[in-house]
Amino acid sequence: MAARTPARPVGTATRGTTSPNRLRRMDRWLAAVHGPALRRSLLPPLAVDLGYGAAPWTAVELLARLRTVRAGTGVVGVEIDPARVAAARPYEREGLSFVRGGFEVPLPAGRRPVLIRAANVLRQYEESEVTAVWSRLCARLAPDGLLVEGTCDEIGRRHVWVALGAEGPRTVTFAARLASLTAPSDLAERLPKALIHRNVPGEPVHAFLRDFDRAWAAAAPYASLGARQRWLRAVRALAQDWPVTDGPRRWRQGEVTVSWHALAPDNL
Repeated sequence: MAARTPARPVGTATRGTTSPNRLRRMDRWLAAVHGPALRRSLLPPLAVDLGYGAAPWTAVELLARLRTVRAGTGVVGVEIDPARVAAARPYEREGLSFVRGGFEVPLPAGRRPVLIRAANVLRQYEESEVTAVWSRLCARLAPDGLLVEGTCDEIGRRHVWVALGAEGPRTVTFAARLASLTAPSDLAERLPKALIHRNVPGEPVHAFLRDFDRAWAAAAPYASLGARQRWLRAVRALAQDWPVTDGPRRWRQGEVTVSWHALAPDNL
């Protein structure tokens, strides 16, 4: 029996701010890291762009980027504002559709997404609401599915996101256009809702960013070789004390991923 769809979508509308290529760093990571799960899917996999905003660019781009790793992948853009859904409908094509909805993630009966991307959605919510939203979204995932929730700046230069599976949070990824950084702690203003208020002394994420800045400062001699070489050196030093889960291939992209448990607040 199909689950009943709530009479009104769950959640509140975001500001709707969006622009082409804003989520390119997250998409690039998804294609590389979650690509194997997309390829393992027996049915054509389905991804959800939750809260895509006032224009459909991020959903259009997500479809193109995921199809580079698995042909036949479909994307559903979900928005709570009916005017935004109506404005996106002309962009529908094979494999791309737009529906009205919220955290209930309305999909056809029997379909469960292998990926839900929720970028710049939870910033307006209270920290106390985050775990319930995460749990609700993870419950909609297919087996081996992934929820990615995070925040970026308006043009996608700085981005931090949490990756979650059915068991809960797994990792936190920091990604940046390296030439724009004065220090890794510049990314603090883009921490997701679960962490942004925890960047204070005594909290793990504050200690992580402090140590990252110290490693960045110690790597200053490598700046003459470019920001990428300085970042690589800093991340190598950071990985001696923090559970970094990726390697140089991702670091060269201006990323570093850390186990969630190392940064998690006590109440999450």
